[in-house]
Amino acid sequence: MRTLTRRMLWTLLLLLAVDIAVVATAAVLLTPWLAPVRDAAAAALPFGGASARIAWWVAVLVPALVAFVWAQLRYTSAQTMAEVDARIVGPDEYPALHERVQRLAQLADLTPPRIAVADADVPNSFAIGTLGGATVVVSEGLLSTLAGDELDAVLAHELMHVANRDATVMTLASFLPSLTDGEYDPVADLLPGGSRYALGLVALGLAYVFSTRVLDAPFGSLSFTLGFLFLFAVTVLFGGVALGVFTAPVVVLGRSLSRAREFAADRSAAQLTGDPAALVEALETLDGGGDDRPAADKRSAYAGVRGLCFLPYGFDSDGPTDSSVIETRSHPPTAERIERLQSVARSLEQGQSES
Repeated sequence: MRTLTRRMLWTLLLLLAVDIAVVATAAVLLTPWLAPVRDAAAAALPFGGASARIAWWVAVLVPALVAFVWAQLRYTSAQTMAEVDARIVGPDEYPALHERVQRLAQLADLTPPRIAVADADVPNSFAIGTLGGATVVVSEGLLSTLAGDELDAVLAHELMHVANRDATVMTLASFLPSLTDGEYDPVADLLPGGSRYALGLVALGLAYVFSTRVLDAPFGSLSFTLGFLFLFAVTVLFGGVALGVFTAPVVVLGRSLSRAREFAADRSAAQLTGDPAALVEALETLDGGGDDRPAADKRSAYAGVRGLCFLPYGFDSDGPTDSSVIETRSHPPTAERIERLQSVARSLEQGQSES
């Protein structure tokens, strides 16, 4: 647990630093178009000079940072649920599942999370966390494949992600990599259809007008238009490069945290249920020695989900393709997880024999 806590802390600190860098870079890149707003705000302040500039940056960066972090968690959790066709279910619809989660959460002294079921035949599960609570997602395939102690063991594993808070950290850490890889498109998701193009044209028009503050050319002239297009292209290009640079360390630490959190959740789940063998059997059943599980995922959008899943093959059942191989570096090998669980079983047996 100390290893997991340390890696979670480093990941959170890095995410905060990266978010600050992203927000600050965006503010700097948008400064030419925000100049009228900045000047109006500075004129309204009772002081000027450097103090006014510092107050402006604080007034912009702090709310923007809070909103950015909140939006990442909300958007990532909602998008992850949508990617696997998961929906929140109540106890009337899945009474046995709710009873299991309630019982295990009570054992763990944990507030029961929301439960969602994904419409997928592939047996898998994951937990996502937000500031308002957590959700455990299981597939229909998992519910039809496992039962009894094995299902309890997998559910306990997901509850341990919630209890350890790593579900929230991983949810937050998956946003920038997925955005950089093109898996997420918040603008297209929030503004479907032609509305986003209309908003883009309006924003482009306003940027064109506001460029009069930084371009030394007659408004509307060819030289003004060319200068605006150059400034806009440099802003977009530099912003894209900066986002990629900022995301790289998040990917590295996220993978390290993902491995550590799987081992920690396995161990905690085995201790909670007192039955490490059940989790071993669940891993062996679901992994199937690599013969029956999908060897690849055709849909790149599932890459973010795979990093959160109990096993790394996600929820795709379309079979292997040569062009898209599953990324497994963020997950420890199943054989290693089983070996560690067997060590936990021996420890529990020794403790029971000594008592």
